[in-house]
Amino acid sequence: MDLETAMEEAQTAVHYFFNNKFEEARAILQPWASTSMYHSVGNSVFAFLEAMLTFEQQHIEVASEALKRCIGVCNRYRKKNTVTESIGKMVKKPNYDQYTPEEIHAELCYAEALLLKSMLTFVEDETLVSFIKAGLKIRSCFNSYKECGNILNSRHWTNEKHKVHFESGVRMGIGAFNLMISLLPARVIKLLEFIGFSGSKNIGLKELEAGYHLYHSIRQVLCVMTLLAYHLIVIYVLSHSEGNLEFCDEILRNQLRLYPEGVWFLFFKGRLEFMKGNVEESITWYTKSWKSQNMWPQFHHLCFWELMWTNCVQQRWKEASIYADNLLQQSKWSRTIYSYQKAVMMLMMENDLSADEKQEVEHLMRDAPQWKQRIAGKSLPMEKFTIKKTERFFSQGKTLILPAFELLYLWNLFKVLGKKFELVENVFKIIDKTLKMLESQEGKTGYAADNKALVLLLKGASLRLMNSPLQAEECLQSVIALDKQLKEDHYLVPYAIVELALLHKDQKNLSKAGQLLEDAKKNYTGYSLESRLHFKIHAFQMELKEVADGPSSSDSTHL
Repeated sequence: MDLETAMEEAQTAVHYFFNNKFEEARAILQPWASTSMYHSVGNSVFAFLEAMLTFEQQHIEVASEALKRCIGVCNRYRKKNTVTESIGKMVKKPNYDQYTPEEIHAELCYAEALLLKSMLTFVEDETLVSFIKAGLKIRSCFNSYKECGNILNSRHWTNEKHKVHFESGVRMGIGAFNLMISLLPARVIKLLEFIGFSGSKNIGLKELEAGYHLYHSIRQVLCVMTLLAYHLIVIYVLSHSEGNLEFCDEILRNQLRLYPEGVWFLFFKGRLEFMKGNVEESITWYTKSWKSQNMWPQFHHLCFWELMWTNCVQQRWKEASIYADNLLQQSKWSRTIYSYQKAVMMLMMENDLSADEKQEVEHLMRDAPQWKQRIAGKSLPMEKFTIKKTERFFSQGKTLILPAFELLYLWNLFKVLGKKFELVENVFKIIDKTLKMLESQEGKTGYAADNKALVLLLKGASLRLMNSPLQAEECLQSVIALDKQLKEDHYLVPYAIVELALLHKDQKNLSKAGQLLEDAKKNYTGYSLESRLHFKIHAFQMELKEVADGPSSSDSTHL
């Protein structure tokens, strides 16, 4: 199998894959997976995706084996350096014109396989040792991509086809690394810089956009996927910012012309409409994505997750609970979270529940803690949070206060409510009614302060989205004033302070916003979902810094 043919076949397999022709793609890649680097990488990507979608041990083992074999194939083709050449490399740059095309592409395929292997190591064996191993693999992968960047910029290219395929992979790797590192909280970045890592959001996005414009390259579609995932999912989960929705619109128009039935792009189109606040349209696209293929039923679970929230923002609790149940019955990701979410959606219909359904809510709340997972010896923060809430359900008379709205807020989906006034207004009416009810029962329960603080936080967030800054500030200050009275929900105060910072940013009072972020970061610790808030604080601080210094300030360090 010569390199030219291998790249052509890999490109055909990619086209099949994104058109949901998974078996046809696999049939091209598998026969050559032990001898051709491009077939081997493609086959490994298949196995890796299956492992990540199912989380089943047998698929994780198959993926691990495929990646091990792939790394072996790449090593057979990589440039072999003698001791003298290795020492010389430290002193001066090697002459990359002396590398064969096979050696160059082997370096890139090796970096890609190493990146997948390191990510798989996190789920392969959930111990601290495996985390350290994964970190070391990522370091090697990072260095390989740096080497590929040097090759791209230093080599005199004579074959344009070889260059475009290689360049798209380098842009993809360097872009993704920069983006990933730039998202981490400052204290983690300092540690990574100490061991040689650095990252810039702007450089990451520029590299990926450059890769996206290499239309006839193998990895162009991977740059597309990374950009869509960043602008439509990562930004909304890890920050309070908006993704570039116009750019995503342009990308998706192009991709859906190429892959009209492609499960991934139908899903991203649903997410785009959801982030715009077009909830009915998003439901249509998510449903299309779910029904477009059956080879990977695990992908349906991503659609069920989104469909649960789209129904939740419209307060269609019955439909939301059906999708929550689908996740609980079919997905293995986190049965603790799924059990709690189904119970919560049912609780929102409290007055309409039958005796059997009330019994089911109790069973779900009782069962949720037994599915708790540990990764590297630690519990998952959201699982710990939901377990505390199940205990609370029983300790305060088998009830919770607005639990679905609390989850909507924590998953950062209040932002969607803010896109359509009627959505946020409908939620606000229920929050306001609940607050009045709590005030009329003041002091009758041991969790009175916690419940009131939660409802005030939700009310303040809603009022901010409804452009009522003075009323919003009054609610958020009331949450902070309840700090000493809180029994369990200590997370509410730092979250309220960050919400207050957002309010000041909306009013262009950037210095006050920055000061509040510092307060939230330095003065509060040990509360639920602390690391989640720290990610958001970091992203918010970077945003304020860019406004103050101009966008070029974040380009100082990069891969």
